[in-house]
Amino acid sequence: MPITFGTDGWRDIIAEEFTYENVRQVARAHAQALRAAGGTSVVVGFDTRFQGAGFARVAAEALAEGGLDVLLASEFLPTPALSFAVVHHGAAGGVMITASHNPPEYSGYKIKGAYGGSATPALVADIERALAQPEVYDGPHGTVQPFDIREAYYAQLDRQLDLKALRRYRGTVIHDAMGGAGSGWLTGYARHAGLNLDLRELHGRPDPLFHGVNPEPIPQNLGELMAVLAGETGTALGVVTDGDADRVGAVTAGGRFFNSHQIFAVLLRHLYGRGLRGRVVKTVSGSRIIELLAERLGLELLETPVGFKYITDAFLEGQTDERRAVLMGGEESGGLSSRGHIPERDGLLNSLLMIEAVAASGQSLDELFAGIEAEVGFRHHYDRGDLHLSPAFDKNALLTQAQTYTEVAGHPVEGVKTTDGVKLLLAGGASAMFRASGTEPVVRVYVEAQTPGDVQTILAEATRRVRALDAEQPA
Repeated sequence: MPITFGTDGWRDIIAEEFTYENVRQVARAHAQALRAAGGTSVVVGFDTRFQGAGFARVAAEALAEGGLDVLLASEFLPTPALSFAVVHHGAAGGVMITASHNPPEYSGYKIKGAYGGSATPALVADIERALAQPEVYDGPHGTVQPFDIREAYYAQLDRQLDLKALRRYRGTVIHDAMGGAGSGWLTGYARHAGLNLDLRELHGRPDPLFHGVNPEPIPQNLGELMAVLAGETGTALGVVTDGDADRVGAVTAGGRFFNSHQIFAVLLRHLYGRGLRGRVVKTVSGSRIIELLAERLGLELLETPVGFKYITDAFLEGQTDERRAVLMGGEESGGLSSRGHIPERDGLLNSLLMIEAVAASGQSLDELFAGIEAEVGFRHHYDRGDLHLSPAFDKNALLTQAQTYTEVAGHPVEGVKTTDGVKLLLAGGASAMFRASGTEPVVRVYVEAQTPGDVQTILAEATRRVRALDAEQPA
């Protein structure tokens, strides 16, 4: 089967398509593309997945054979630390051996640009062309040297955080690293920064099987963390990082899941309160509450298709034009970044910013979010369904049909967005969005409304319509 690239690089099943030989081929093509653009060096890292260190070594050797000097991580590390290392060392790009939040049987080759964020589509296209038409390189080989970025990355976190506020926090924090690359990194930072908080780790032992769940910070994977926090009160909280620690999740005292939209809103309000300003960038699947809060704060809002690469583009634009600087950007899946940092999702920084927001205010995350709801006059409730459909399912037919809907579960359609998929704006501030996967027969349905009951009735009706259309497809 051909090696297929997505927005962040290439992912496949270990030992089927994700093999040493295929990694070697991709790395050679990557070297060819970077060399053609004048690049001379690259940074390689890996997460806690099976054979991560081995795949990283093979990639590093192939990149060096392709004429690049390579810095190879001496141990597993989070993707944001790898991305920071690219900038810190002035490299032409980076490689992270990870499949992010995918199931344990997957691994991947994530590509990073020289700016420390997701590769541009142009770079990915160059690598694909080089893979299809490889050159025979007979120039001098580069070197492979180990590196450790931990202390430099911690110093970067120091620059992003209000350490005085963080050091005032005396509550309980549990970090669920899900057995992934964030394991040990938050506790290590707490020691580095002299934080006095009660920080405990859950699933802090690196595990290629991620302690029995997919390493994605969503409710069905966080049962143990919810159970641990069920007995806690006040400002206690749980922070969660995914398999490569670029995405973030949270659970509050009482064992309540705190979703990515809520995290985005709380951190945006907190950073604004610290005096930071700039544009707000959200993907179209993000919550209406972000739009309302940006308007309330007098901040320009930019809405993009789904995919962090679009948010990265906005951050890069802001780096060259102060008037376009981004205060905060985020996506529905828990990827968030903020001003002054690399243009990259960072689950560790955002975990610390949540603790900081609680410490600075003396309020829990739930209380902070309730204050935002009151401020903007909107109650946020949300759910998502991932619908696995027949291979013959016509996704385009669904998107065409969805644009004709005049109501969903009795909620009149007041507007339609086609930025990415189809998002129906319903009466009362509710919405239902349909978005088809580009690589598999899956349709995601995103629903937001002001009551839990409305969310479930809208989601059920939207799901029924997708299933009905799937049943009409020819076998």
